[in-house]
Amino acid sequence: MAIATLVSRITGFGWKMVMAWLIGLNVATDSFTIANTLPNIIFELLLGGVLASIVVPLLVRSQDDPDGGNEYTSRLLTVGMTGLAVGTVVAVAAAPLFTTIYVDGTSGNANPDLVTAFAYLLLPEILFYGLFALLSAILQAKHVFGPTAWAPVVNNLVILATLVTFWLMPGEISLDPVRMGDPKVLVLGLGTTLGIVVQAVVLLPALRRIGFRFRWTWGIDARLREFGGLALWILGYVGISQIGMVITQRVLTAATDGGVTIYSNAWLLFQLPYGVIGVSLLTAILPRMSKAAAVGDTQRLVDDLSTGSRLSAVMLVPISAVLTITGAALGVALFGAGEAGIEQSQRLGHALAFSAFGLLPYALVMLQLRVFYAMKDARTPTLIMVVMTAVKVPLLYMCGALVRPDQVVIAVLLVNSLTFVVGAVLGQMWLWVRLGNLHSKKVVKVIAVCVLAGGVGAAAAWGLSRVALPAIDSLTTAWVNLAVQGPVACVVAFGVLVALKVPELKPATSRITRLVRRG
Repeated sequence: MAIATLVSRITGFGWKMVMAWLIGLNVATDSFTIANTLPNIIFELLLGGVLASIVVPLLVRSQDDPDGGNEYTSRLLTVGMTGLAVGTVVAVAAAPLFTTIYVDGTSGNANPDLVTAFAYLLLPEILFYGLFALLSAILQAKHVFGPTAWAPVVNNLVILATLVTFWLMPGEISLDPVRMGDPKVLVLGLGTTLGIVVQAVVLLPALRRIGFRFRWTWGIDARLREFGGLALWILGYVGISQIGMVITQRVLTAATDGGVTIYSNAWLLFQLPYGVIGVSLLTAILPRMSKAAAVGDTQRLVDDLSTGSRLSAVMLVPISAVLTITGAALGVALFGAGEAGIEQSQRLGHALAFSAFGLLPYALVMLQLRVFYAMKDARTPTLIMVVMTAVKVPLLYMCGALVRPDQVVIAVLLVNSLTFVVGAVLGQMWLWVRLGNLHSKKVVKVIAVCVLAGGVGAAAAWGLSRVALPAIDSLTTAWVNLAVQGPVACVVAFGVLVALKVPELKPATSRITRLVRRG
């Protein structure tokens, strides 16, 4: 599953790089990036957060039914897809309104008309995001993880083919006036939507293999009413989180050209290690936590939380150190070619470096939320998000008011990471109140050792760069710095963990050893 997730993240990151190389970091890419986030945002508001958070625990509980939960699953699918279909139609009709909300039309850094044109083509993805999430939940409840991990790879390949087709077409996207029928706009919009459609459809054979047969099942039973109560709190969670997203987009579009795309790409890089390690861990551990919560086994639930926290720290803190020291080189090496340019890609790298410390807090917040949802508590995560947003929004406005326009994107990503720190601390305190002893001393000890190891690794790489490496002013020097600093920081950091005999490192090293022996 981790390998599939890694390939998925690499190919997803790959099409972002290809887009920067072929189109650049400019008004057109900012407009597409904003429009491309709208289906995700609206899907989350409609049902996405609900599907990701509570559907798997509820499906796991329904497996005790005489029919193994088939009727409940069909009923859930019927209700979910009907709601998503209606929401998709309304969202497409409201595309101009969404543009007004998310784009500061006074700055000129994203073209509102172009955002709207792309939105009409991309918003139908909402329905297929929902289908993918529902089908993934059914498979995960049955402990089938492979197809859902590989499906995004197919989506990314479709988008890569779309970008190549876009590049081969003559001419440029017209910005004044924007034409909905512009062939390049149509190819980019429809090709991206096709990728999401294919991502959902490729799960159907896996569902047949586990014996699931869908039939339309209408009506609301007692468990769906319970689902609705939990869903309302989660919709509140998502809605509050989107306040921060709206402010983020508006602050970025009011700054310099390319800020939205730089933010998007830096965020993608930030999530890459979490996607490979954290998502794989959460996907595997969620059914176990749900079962423990269902039978009232608090000790097992706490053990899973503690284990997940410590494993996340051992793997993600050293990687955070590597990203901090190699951020500038990484940005230029990956995005400095073609239309993007060295200056813009350096900004991307610096944004990543300044925000990398938030990687572990982000992973801990995601893990803690799953514990709450496993206990069928959707209220507490929403209250935590209220506090996080109350911290985040004023800081975002300060970024726009006090920071130089070309540095705003760096400050915004820094604020994101600070917000995750607040959320992780709040979540741990709340769970301590609910569950009692969380083995917090053990978790804090592992985190402290990992921070020490990461700091030693980063210091070693920084010292080497000061005495032996050239300044990062071209693709060549960026790759040289990355090829030297990255391995040095990584080897030294994990070497310190091995020398200190951190027991949580053993599961990862034993797995790697088995893979090497197989090779």
